[in-house]
Amino acid sequence: MRDTILSTILGAAEGSVRMRVAVLGLGEAGSIYAADLARRGVDVTAADPAVPAVPAGVTPAGDAGEAVRGADLVLSLVGGRAAGAVLEEALPAMAPAGIFADMNTAAPAEKRRLANRAEQHGIPFVDVAILAPVPRARIGTPLVLSGAGADKLRAVLTGWGIPAAAVGNEAGVAAGLKLLRSVFMKSLATTILESVTAARAVGAEDWVIDQIASELGPSGHALVERILEGTPVHAVRREAEMCDARSFLETLGSPHPMTDGAIVWLQSLSRPDPG
Repeated sequence: MRDTILSTILGAAEGSVRMRVAVLGLGEAGSIYAADLARRGVDVTAADPAVPAVPAGVTPAGDAGEAVRGADLVLSLVGGRAAGAVLEEALPAMAPAGIFADMNTAAPAEKRRLANRAEQHGIPFVDVAILAPVPRARIGTPLVLSGAGADKLRAVLTGWGIPAAAVGNEAGVAAGLKLLRSVFMKSLATTILESVTAARAVGAEDWVIDQIASELGPSGHALVERILEGTPVHAVRREAEMCDARSFLETLGSPHPMTDGAIVWLQSLSRPDPG
């Protein structure tokens, strides 16, 4: 038995054993992970009822159950609202040795609930926090992992050259860290929007952007541009994320006026005044 396990590990390290990965959800992030893993020689199967086409090199599946059957690793990138339903669909079809990695943004309590469901099926669960917009660095986007399968998944991801750090065996820890980061990042974005919008009214938009960019370092202009372009496009998702952040801060007994302000700004972008 020991020799069999050892030969499997050595074979995987030498590339003779291909890990099977199922990607659930082919939105912006999911399609990138599926495509980039396939390009690195990983055997990838993907399913998304709303996206019939799959990236080159990826095997399509009719549903989540079909996609995860026999998979060594499942990556869930379906969005927080659908995460629970997709987990319930996937668990009965998964192999006992498979890892379920939930890469959706959600509150720590929800991640713990999902981890408990996976544990009931004997499946190691990993709470994965994606720490930057995926289109920027694609599969090289930094990840933080927590949960029962965090250490094992970290070893797999770093073997593929994906930056990942494990922060504990409790699901929800990674999610909480991401929300704390979001308090800063989303509040920064809405502060920039507010400043630039006001500057536009007096014809000083370019000057204010230059001032902000100069404070943000060598990549300041690129960051400001991404914020101004991306925040309105993703306002609905980011509003939901900040509402989760506010709830998390409330459980910590921490004040949150900046988070409240960011939510108001994001609501104005996602639900503009019809008047």
